[in-house]
Amino acid sequence: MKLLVPVKRVIDYNVKPRVKADGSGVDLSNVKMSMNPFDEIAVEEAIRLKEKGVATEIVAVSVGPAKAQETLRTALAMGADRAILIESDAEVEPLAVAKLLAKVAAEETPGMVILGKQAIDDDSNQTGQMLAALLGWSQGTFASKVEVSGDAVAVTREVDGGLETVNLKLPAIVTTDLRLNEPRYASLPNIMKAKSKPLAQKKPEDYGVDIAPRHTTLKVEEPPKRSAGIKVADVDELVAKMKALGVAA
Repeated sequence: MKLLVPVKRVIDYNVKPRVKADGSGVDLSNVKMSMNPFDEIAVEEAIRLKEKGVATEIVAVSVGPAKAQETLRTALAMGADRAILIESDAEVEPLAVAKLLAKVAAEETPGMVILGKQAIDDDSNQTGQMLAALLGWSQGTFASKVEVSGDAVAVTREVDGGLETVNLKLPAIVTTDLRLNEPRYASLPNIMKAKSKPLAQKKPEDYGVDIAPRHTTLKVEEPPKRSAGIKVADVDELVAKMKALGVAA
């Protein structure tokens, strides 16, 4: 079975984003970029399925600027077999990404698409669901456990009430949650090998997909700073202040 793993280049999760002075967006100049953490988990899960003999090939795919090649090389160094970059310098919304991935899936005919449940830059949590709708495939979102058996996959999902297990007929879409696994670090030999692995470069026009944005960002601003706390001398003063704020009855 072939696995398709979409990955996204985002600001490194250790970096504090800075808003542009004009409020038009986030400043990406001289900022460390890396693979979306949820997508790292998806790559790791695909590799583990291949190590179990469930999968035969892992294809990583990304939609973004030319520098997204670095993100794909990371996926290749982790264990993906080949990669596809759909190059676009424009900001691509989840629906456009889903349409492009649907075209790639039609060409590659994977048994399963595994991707992060959301990207940490826009937090949309939409691409996987939209892709499932476009392809007409079953979907298992927020996966904390994935078990493939024959032509079906059991996905344990994290829901508000605890855990829910759904059985999906392949082909299927699976979006990964944090507790699914712990991604491995790419070793130096594998990083060197990744440089020679196939990486195809495409354009959105090659797939006949219109990536024009459907939304307009009006303003981006940082959240308000948290006000400083105060110290109280004793419990009585604490209760009095809580009552004054309407917190305590």
